[in-house]
Amino acid sequence: MTSKLEHPLKNYVLVTGAYWVFTLTDGALRMLVLLHFFSLGYEAFQIALLFVLYELAGVVTNLIGGWIGSRLGLKVTLYVGLGLQVIVLSALAKFDTAWPVWQAVAFVMGLQALSGVAKDLTKMSAKSAVKLVVAEDEDATLFKWVAILTGSKNTLKGVGFFLGGALLTWLGYEVALYGMAGAVALSFVAVLLLMTGDLGKAKEKVKFSVILTKSPAINILSGARFFLFGARDIWFVVGLPLFLASQLNWNHTQIGSYMAAWVIGYGLVQSISPQIVNHNANAGSARLWLLALIVLTGVMSGSIYLDFQPALTVLTGLIIFGFIFALNSSIHSYLILVYSDRDKVALNVGFYYMANAGGRLAGTLISGLAYQFGGILFCLLTALGFLIASWLIALALPHSDTGLIPRKQENSG
Repeated sequence: MTSKLEHPLKNYVLVTGAYWVFTLTDGALRMLVLLHFFSLGYEAFQIALLFVLYELAGVVTNLIGGWIGSRLGLKVTLYVGLGLQVIVLSALAKFDTAWPVWQAVAFVMGLQALSGVAKDLTKMSAKSAVKLVVAEDEDATLFKWVAILTGSKNTLKGVGFFLGGALLTWLGYEVALYGMAGAVALSFVAVLLLMTGDLGKAKEKVKFSVILTKSPAINILSGARFFLFGARDIWFVVGLPLFLASQLNWNHTQIGSYMAAWVIGYGLVQSISPQIVNHNANAGSARLWLLALIVLTGVMSGSIYLDFQPALTVLTGLIIFGFIFALNSSIHSYLILVYSDRDKVALNVGFYYMANAGGRLAGTLISGLAYQFGGILFCLLTALGFLIASWLIALALPHSDTGLIPRKQENSG
C-alpha cells in the first residue's frame, strides 16, 4: 500500500508546495494592485474592473481545465499555471502611471485575465491531487486532508494580503512584482525537475462533451457555491478595503494587515473544521451554517442602517462572518470530492470551481457598483440576497449519509 502511494504522495507534496508559493503571490498581487490604483485616484468601479477578467478567466479555465487535466494529467495544468504567473507578474511591473486611464485599465485587465487562468489551473491541480492519495473508503482522512489544504491555502493568501500592502509601502510597485515573479519561477523549476509519472490522468480518453457534469448532486452543490462565494466577494473585494481607506482613514499597511488577519483566521478555521463541525460534513450541516451566515449578515445590515457603531459592526461582524464562512467552504470542498469518482475528479472539481469563479466574478462586479451606489451597507444587503439564494439551492442537496464521518473512523485514519 505504501509503495503504491509513494509516487502520488511525493507528487502531491510538490504540487501543494508550488500551490502555496503561488497562493502567497496571488494574495499579495490582489492587495498590491488594489491599493496602488486606489492611491492613483481610481474610482471603486474602475478598480473592480481590473479584476473582472481575472474572475471571468477562472470560469472558463475551471471548465476546460478539468477536461485538460483528465486528458493530459495534472502535471501539465500545473506547469502552465506556474509559467503564466511568472509572465504576468513580470509584465505588470512594466505599468506606467503616465498612461491614460483606458490604457492602464485595459493593460491590467488583460494581464489579470492571464493570472486568473494561472490561478485556477494551479488550484485545480492541487485540490484534485488530494483525492488521488487517499484510499477510496477513507472519508475521514479525505475530509482532514481537504481541510488542511484549503485552510493552509487561505492562511497563506491572508499572509499574501499583508505582504502586498507591506511590499507596496517598503519596496514600491515594480520591485515587489519582480520579487514575486522570482519566487514563483523557483517553485516552477523545482516542480519541473522533481515531479515524476502521471497525476490525475484518466485511464480512458475523456470526451470534451463531458465537461458539463450530469450529476444532480454536483450541479446543486455548484449552484450553492456560486452564490456563497458571490456573497463574500460583494463586500470583500472592493467594498471593504475602500471602506477602511475612505471612512476609517486607514493606510496601506493597516488595510493589508486587517484583510490578512481575516483570511489567515479563515484559513485556520478551515484547517480545524472537522473538529468544529463534530466530524459531520454533510448536506444538513452545509445548510445549517449557511443559515447562520444569513442571520449574521442581516443583523450587521440592520446595525449599519441604524448607524449603531458602524465601524465596530464591520470590523467585528466580518470576523464572525469569516469563521462561519470558513466552515461552509470547507464542507463544500469535502462534499465535491465525496460526490466524485476518482477517474473524473479533475472534471468534477473543475466544474465545481467554475461555479466558484462565476460567483466571484459576479461578486467582484457587484462589489464596485454596490459600494459606489450605497457604500458598505448596500454591499452587505446585496450579499444577504446571495446568501439566501445559496441556502435555497442547498435545500435540494441529497438527503443521505454521504459525508457523515464517524469519530471512530476519523481516529483510525
